[in-house]
Amino acid sequence: MHAEVAVTGLGLVTPAGHTAQANWAALCRGRSLARPDPELAGLPVDFSCRVTEFDAAAELGRSLARRADRFVHFALVAARRAVADARLDPASWAAERVGVVLGVGSNCLSTYVTEFGHLGAGRSERVSPLALPRSVPNMAAGEVAIDLGAQGPNFTTSSACASGATAIGVARDLLRSGTCDIVLAGGSESGRSRMTATCFTRMRALSRRRERPELASRPFDAARDGFVLGEGAAVLVLERLTHARARGAAAQALLRGYGAGSDARHPVAPDPTGAGAARAVRAALRDGACAARDVGLVNAHGTSTPLSDAAEAAALTSVFGDRVPPVTAAKGVIGHALGGAGAIQAAYTVLALRHALVPPVANFEAGDGEHRLDVVAARPRPVSASAGISCSFGFGGQNAVLLFSTA
Repeated sequence: MHAEVAVTGLGLVTPAGHTAQANWAALCRGRSLARPDPELAGLPVDFSCRVTEFDAAAELGRSLARRADRFVHFALVAARRAVADARLDPASWAAERVGVVLGVGSNCLSTYVTEFGHLGAGRSERVSPLALPRSVPNMAAGEVAIDLGAQGPNFTTSSACASGATAIGVARDLLRSGTCDIVLAGGSESGRSRMTATCFTRMRALSRRRERPELASRPFDAARDGFVLGEGAAVLVLERLTHARARGAAAQALLRGYGAGSDARHPVAPDPTGAGAARAVRAALRDGACAARDVGLVNAHGTSTPLSDAAEAAALTSVFGDRVPPVTAAKGVIGHALGGAGAIQAAYTVLALRHALVPPVANFEAGDGEHRLDVVAARPRPVSASAGISCSFGFGGQNAVLLFSTA
């Protein structure tokens, strides 16, 4: 019998806000936060969903803000919020029993672009000595551990857009094995660099609705034409349920199951049959000893790209048949935070179970008719759900699915 794993704290920094409460309110309004982005001005796709009103120096202090990059800033603030939400005191925890596992899809290209510019101009002396420690992917987890004094296992998962979900699954294993008592798990990314936007544009992955960017991200809608770049972080405090109870902490939800696998088919395109994604869903249900009929909501990967949404819909109908639970997809509101997306979705799934409410999918008007999903649209839908799944898929055929239940 596996030890039960509880979620005892949440921290979020996204385009929807810097607290769990602000994020939940924005999700339930169901309106896209995509806007013209000054950093992308002049590019074929010049809009994004960005984190606003975020002052890293005010949150973290000038020294820490200067030495860390934006994706690290997000992770640090989200981790602090999560620890506070869990009512943990880093000064008194058993530091060697506290781990940190964060997912990052890639290092921050904006730093590299800036520093390569100096090098290309023959000004090597202008390359910052902080360039590498600012941008290597593991620095989000590293800086969180330094900031909070977490001396247990510390590493980064990188499985493209499934990175944040993978981190939470790996953290669960550290708790089940007895290696850690507490793990701060999640993901962070700031992918709004001009290079990233250009690369995805060249791949024809981004929506081109420049005239009405607020209508661009529309998961599962028949008129979807690509995703919208986003950014942000989420950190969950995970503990064995017995450990949480011993210190008098309340569980916000239980992390019941984790399923992962690979399409093993194509570097960027999903398997159109959704077979690999369906295997990951079934693996998560088996791991959590949960029947498909007991799942009350699906927090879908829902990128708003034609191929990915169709493959995910095929996977869900393969697992659930004609009784797919109500489906939501946060990227309609906050865009795609890449390596941070799976962790943000996981936090949102916990909130949905706590509130017994499924947020609507922004801009969803009509499905494409090929797969009949019960997509929640227009307004939040009350549900009586004791379990929900969060699906994350990424380049390389990466599939990761998390199963949460009410506490």
